[in-house]
Amino acid sequence: MNGPNLNLLGRREPGVYGSEGMDSVLKGLRQEFPDVEIEYFQSNHEGALIERLHATWDEPEVIGIAFNAGAYTHTSVALRDAIAAIPAPVVEVHISNVHTREEFRRHSMIAAVCKGVVAGFGVDSYSLAVRGLLKAVVE
Repeated sequence: MNGPNLNLLGRREPGVYGSEGMDSVLKGLRQEFPDVEIEYFQSNHEGALIERLHATWDEPEVIGIAFNAGAYTHTSVALRDAIAAIPAPVVEVHISNVHTREEFRRHSMIAAVCKGVVAGFGVDSYSLAVRGLLKAVVE
């Protein structure tokens, strides 16, 4: 699941986010985890992200969510509350190392209600998040 501006992944600031688009990332994830059904959702709208999180209440097959909330990570109490409200574990994902960037990016509103946080490994951060979620489900 991706938040604002991540629809531009592969084109937006390639020096920070790389040049690989999300279609390619998803293809790689589906190859790496062939026994896992990977669904993808992206929105630039906070309310749509909240509604998608809420929808997992009626989807018991959702075992976890790898979520790059983009800039909403640093500003959204509403996303924090939505994550806290759902039963599926969420891993916060960042392509860049947010702790080496601007000061405002170093604070996450959602980290405290997430199972874990993966940041700074480029698009491999998504794979690491899925690995973490799968391990958490087995334990």
